[in-house]
Amino acid sequence: MSEGFTPESLGAKTPTVHGEHERLHQGVLGLIDIAAATMANIGPAMSFYFGFAFLAITTGLAAPLVILVAGVAILLLGNTLSEFTKVSPSTGGFITFVGKTFGARTGVTTAILTGTGYIAAMASVIAIVGGFFQMLLQYYNVPGLESVPWIIWTLLFLAFAATMMVRGIAISTKIAGVFFAFEMAILVIVSVVALFKYHQNISFSPFEPKNISGGLKGLAVAFPLAVYLFIGWENSAALAEETDNPRKNVPKAVFTSAIIMTLSYVLFAYATVVGFKNDIGKIGSDSLPPFISVSLGIFGGFAFLAFLAGMTSTLGALIAGTNSQARLIFNAGREGLLPKFIGKVHSTRRTPMNALLFFLGISLAIIAVWGVGHVIGGHATSGGMSATNFFFESSTFGTILVLLVYALSNLALPFYYRKNHPELFNWFRHAVLPIVGFLAIGIPLYYLTKPGQPNPYDWFPYAALVVLVLAVIYAVFLVSRDPGIGDRVGSIVADE
Repeated sequence: MSEGFTPESLGAKTPTVHGEHERLHQGVLGLIDIAAATMANIGPAMSFYFGFAFLAITTGLAAPLVILVAGVAILLLGNTLSEFTKVSPSTGGFITFVGKTFGARTGVTTAILTGTGYIAAMASVIAIVGGFFQMLLQYYNVPGLESVPWIIWTLLFLAFAATMMVRGIAISTKIAGVFFAFEMAILVIVSVVALFKYHQNISFSPFEPKNISGGLKGLAVAFPLAVYLFIGWENSAALAEETDNPRKNVPKAVFTSAIIMTLSYVLFAYATVVGFKNDIGKIGSDSLPPFISVSLGIFGGFAFLAFLAGMTSTLGALIAGTNSQARLIFNAGREGLLPKFIGKVHSTRRTPMNALLFFLGISLAIIAVWGVGHVIGGHATSGGMSATNFFFESSTFGTILVLLVYALSNLALPFYYRKNHPELFNWFRHAVLPIVGFLAIGIPLYYLTKPGQPNPYDWFPYAALVVLVLAVIYAVFLVSRDPGIGDRVGSIVADE
């Protein structure tokens, strides 16, 4: 633990607090574990396969440049998360940081926004696990299996993932790490070989601002799509309690993961553009994920490994994402911000079993309600029931709520340090960078919520507003009934 950031030096107290006995298995993860889990949560193959075509259509030839800009924005957010973690590492992550800054009502509201946003986003991952496997079976015409509904595969893979998560954080994190290592190896190999094979198409054009369709406005419109590629970058903060020396290792994992993912996405994007001979129109019209098409053009039958990388990516994202995001609502449960049953741990494995099952159960319920809605709306046989459609719809709604939490966290950082650690306050790290980060988040948030979105995206901002209003009402009611919540927010420090 670095000098100047020990619990004692920061005036931390260790009283017996609500939920203190519901502790996770402390110190079982190292820097490499949480960094790998964070990048597995991002799911580079999954995110890039399903996101790059839309990004390329929207932004044009300079899609790699837009991804680079989005990576810088994520690093700004990483500064906020790291600075909070240095002085108050918590499994509650942004919920704890916002609540300790602005009070109990804001903390409870943030807990609901965070939980709802991440559950909706994870529902999209759960669906695409089965959907991508169905795509693989259909492409290779596997007899008797290509017609099996994607929801069946989703349930089977979900059962496997849930079993691994319940067994313990160490084993499930290692599995997610192995999946991540495999997908990255395939992605990098295909990208490097593509650049060699299609070297005649290599140019600096994808990095020239003039090639962004629509200029600055085009950049702003495409920015939300690029930022979405990185969702999950904050994974390591929720693993703070189970991480050795979290005040040091969590910030390292945050920045290491963000930098590796930014450089990797730029490589994948550039290789894809080069592989399509700089023809953005072909990228947008391809029936397969563009990266897989490039793989097929290079390796032929061996491109099966690119399909397999997509599968390991979705499974890794499911395991790593649920592990971290369920811990956020678990911590809120044990501190009393959410119902107490969510904040219980398994007596021997020290896993937040109730939170994990609650998180996955609500995610499945969202998929079920979405399916019923399409049946009632008459879209069950028009392609609207595909896992890919659900992936984009549910992830978009979840991202709106998550971006609200990001914005609140950036706003909270300068106030938190001025109030609680004025001796450590630094104008650049604790004021300038979070303000820039707040403005950067405002761009994708605006373009995801502005009027004129196509159906069903046009009602997502109103649904998010309903969630926000209900969260505020619940927070006011809960705090009036239990005023002690304010003292319990962030009371369980990860390394104490």
